[in-house]
Amino acid sequence: MKISDIVALGLWPQSKKTTSQKGISELEELGYNLFYIGKNADLYTCPGADQKVLLVRSDRCSVFDIPLNLEIDGKGISQTAISNNGAQYAKEAGIRTAILSEKIDESLSVAPRCQLMELCKPLESEIDGDVVQFEFIFRNYLTGSLFEACQNGIDPYSLELPTNLKQWHKFDTPLFTPTTKGIKDEPLNASKVRELFPEIISSLEKLFQDFTAYAQDNGIVVVDTKFEIFMSANGQWVLGDEVLTPESSRFITCENFDAANYISMDKQILRDFGKKNNWKEKSKELKAGEKLDVEVPDSIKSTILNGYTTILNSLSK
Repeated sequence: MKISDIVALGLWPQSKKTTSQKGISELEELGYNLFYIGKNADLYTCPGADQKVLLVRSDRCSVFDIPLNLEIDGKGISQTAISNNGAQYAKEAGIRTAILSEKIDESLSVAPRCQLMELCKPLESEIDGDVVQFEFIFRNYLTGSLFEACQNGIDPYSLELPTNLKQWHKFDTPLFTPTTKGIKDEPLNASKVRELFPEIISSLEKLFQDFTAYAQDNGIVVVDTKFEIFMSANGQWVLGDEVLTPESSRFITCENFDAANYISMDKQILRDFGKKNNWKEKSKELKAGEKLDVEVPDSIKSTILNGYTTILNSLSK
């Protein structure tokens, strides 16, 4: 399938620019053609007429939606393994994902970075007069942006939470805090969204609860997670490619959490370093297509990689 076919089927957003650059030669020679270069992964069309694409994770890094000139060797392979594991967990729970069980030739050097993905349309619906796409977020703890909102007397999801809750308060059942998906994610009324998709949300809520318990038993606290939902060609809803991974969730080792060391094993380490070094302000001078030139100590790179390794070893099915 060519990228023109994908666009014609309405399966590729016009807002995302495609590329005419050549991709990895061993893939191009087999008929996989690069059409999109993302911040952390690339997409290839596949030989044949099936509605699928090949996702290839790189070692590139980004934070705050800022493209960086930084690569961490081995990051892409670790992330792919964790993504496959999350998809397997969802599959065993009876929930489909866009990740296909089909694999590319495993003798290829790039194979450990690759996932074949079903081409699907993002879930959309009208809410408050606008047609929007969604991110379904579940939280076990009060922290981050929601804690800040509560501190300022703001109720972004119409949850009517008590105003005296402290940071890292644990909810008895996961809190559902949906947002729109776009350039800027906007909070949505949780009850309204739940009424639109009761079966999807109840299924995801159970998946999150079960996974939280599984992770806890294996030494990891799951703070929150984000699910992106798509509709397949036959009208079934499926999860996107980041399912219960450090790209969609915040994981903290039980040991660190119990010691009140709330640094999650994902890009938070890099975000914190970027805040200290004023990356957001520096990125304002970037021109289109440019990357921010950054220097990151090997100790931070190692800490990030070690976090991914811990997640994979602890949570592998």
